[in-house]
Amino acid sequence: MEKVKELDQNKLNEITKNGRVILEFSASWCPDCRFLDPFMPEIEKDFPKAKFYNIDRDGSIDLAKKLNIMGIPSFVVYQDGKEIGRLVNKDRKTKKEVEDFLRSVD
Repeated sequence: MEKVKELDQNKLNEITKNGRVILEFSASWCPDCRFLDPFMPEIEKDFPKAKFYNIDRDGSIDLAKKLNIMGIPSFVVYQDGKEIGRLVNKDRKTKKEVEDFLRSVD
């Protein structure tokens, strides 16, 4: 998973323009985000056709606001430049919840 400290609209357009892209918005201080960390390599392996990015919500706050990412951890899925799904809330998420969501947009 590639980590992105600062994401702006231009970089968002660039990284999401081709194929399936999954953005995980999180922050280093977020305990619910850290809860998912051990599971993310397994989740990535279960969805090999997707490119995963970990977005630092605090370093990307303007874009996060524009995308209505108010709670973290949150996931936004793009296919060929278009948003096709989102799991955006402030609740702790389990591996199963994330994978069920990703399957629902597959």
